[in-house]
Amino acid sequence: MNERFAKKFFPGEDPIGKHFGNQDTSHPADWKIVGVMEDTKYQDAHVPAYATYFLPYFQSAARNKTEEELMKAASNRIQTIELHVAGNQPDLESTARNILAEMDPDATVLRVNSFDEEVRERLNLERLMSRLTLLFGLLALALAAVGLYGVTAYTVERRTREIGIRVAIGANRANVIAMVLRGAFRQVAIGLVMGGVLALVAGRLISSQLFEVKSHDPIALVGAALLLAVFALIAGFVPAHRAARIDPVIALRRVE
Repeated sequence: MNERFAKKFFPGEDPIGKHFGNQDTSHPADWKIVGVMEDTKYQDAHVPAYATYFLPYFQSAARNKTEEELMKAASNRIQTIELHVAGNQPDLESTARNILAEMDPDATVLRVNSFDEEVRERLNLERLMSRLTLLFGLLALALAAVGLYGVTAYTVERRTREIGIRVAIGANRANVIAMVLRGAFRQVAIGLVMGGVLALVAGRLISSQLFEVKSHDPIALVGAALLLAVFALIAGFVPAHRAARIDPVIALRRVE
């Protein structure tokens, strides 16, 4: 049995040597406990391990079958063989198949999976969700950058005369670029504050869907904020650089 089974049905006791039965009350002590293993998750990685016990293969069939019927039904059928290998052995699959063929030429090996492959199969849904989330995140980042670029470019267009006056009275290109970027990053700062609060709230709501990730992971939040700041700098620098090249004479002649 696993540790959870032992704690649930034999709390504070040493279960080795004790007997228990299945749900059938006519067999209250069919099984003798010979060992306790660590908890292992077989189905869902998000929930605690189930209380589980393990039976010898030929003892796990229905009790109303005779020994001859059990042997006939289960002969030459092994569901899983688990190999523990030290290091990274080359051609492990072919070696395992050859050894099993030597032991029993009639045995059919359906597939050979590594431990990593088994884990990946169990987490296919989570991997799909993470990829979709990443895709939507990149799309949101692109929309934010395009939107910021559009708003900044529109602001520069509206302030062309003001920028021309500033340049005419002595403002250099660095001053103009800094002024435009300050306006752009003011919007980014407001968005980051609001987004950070919403991310913390949403993280608590979806914490049950996260696997080995904290609902308020500071590294993820800081990384997202820095990535958005970099894209905001790129999106804001283009109209800022364009504003710095405005000819003050042409700008002052413009009619709003």
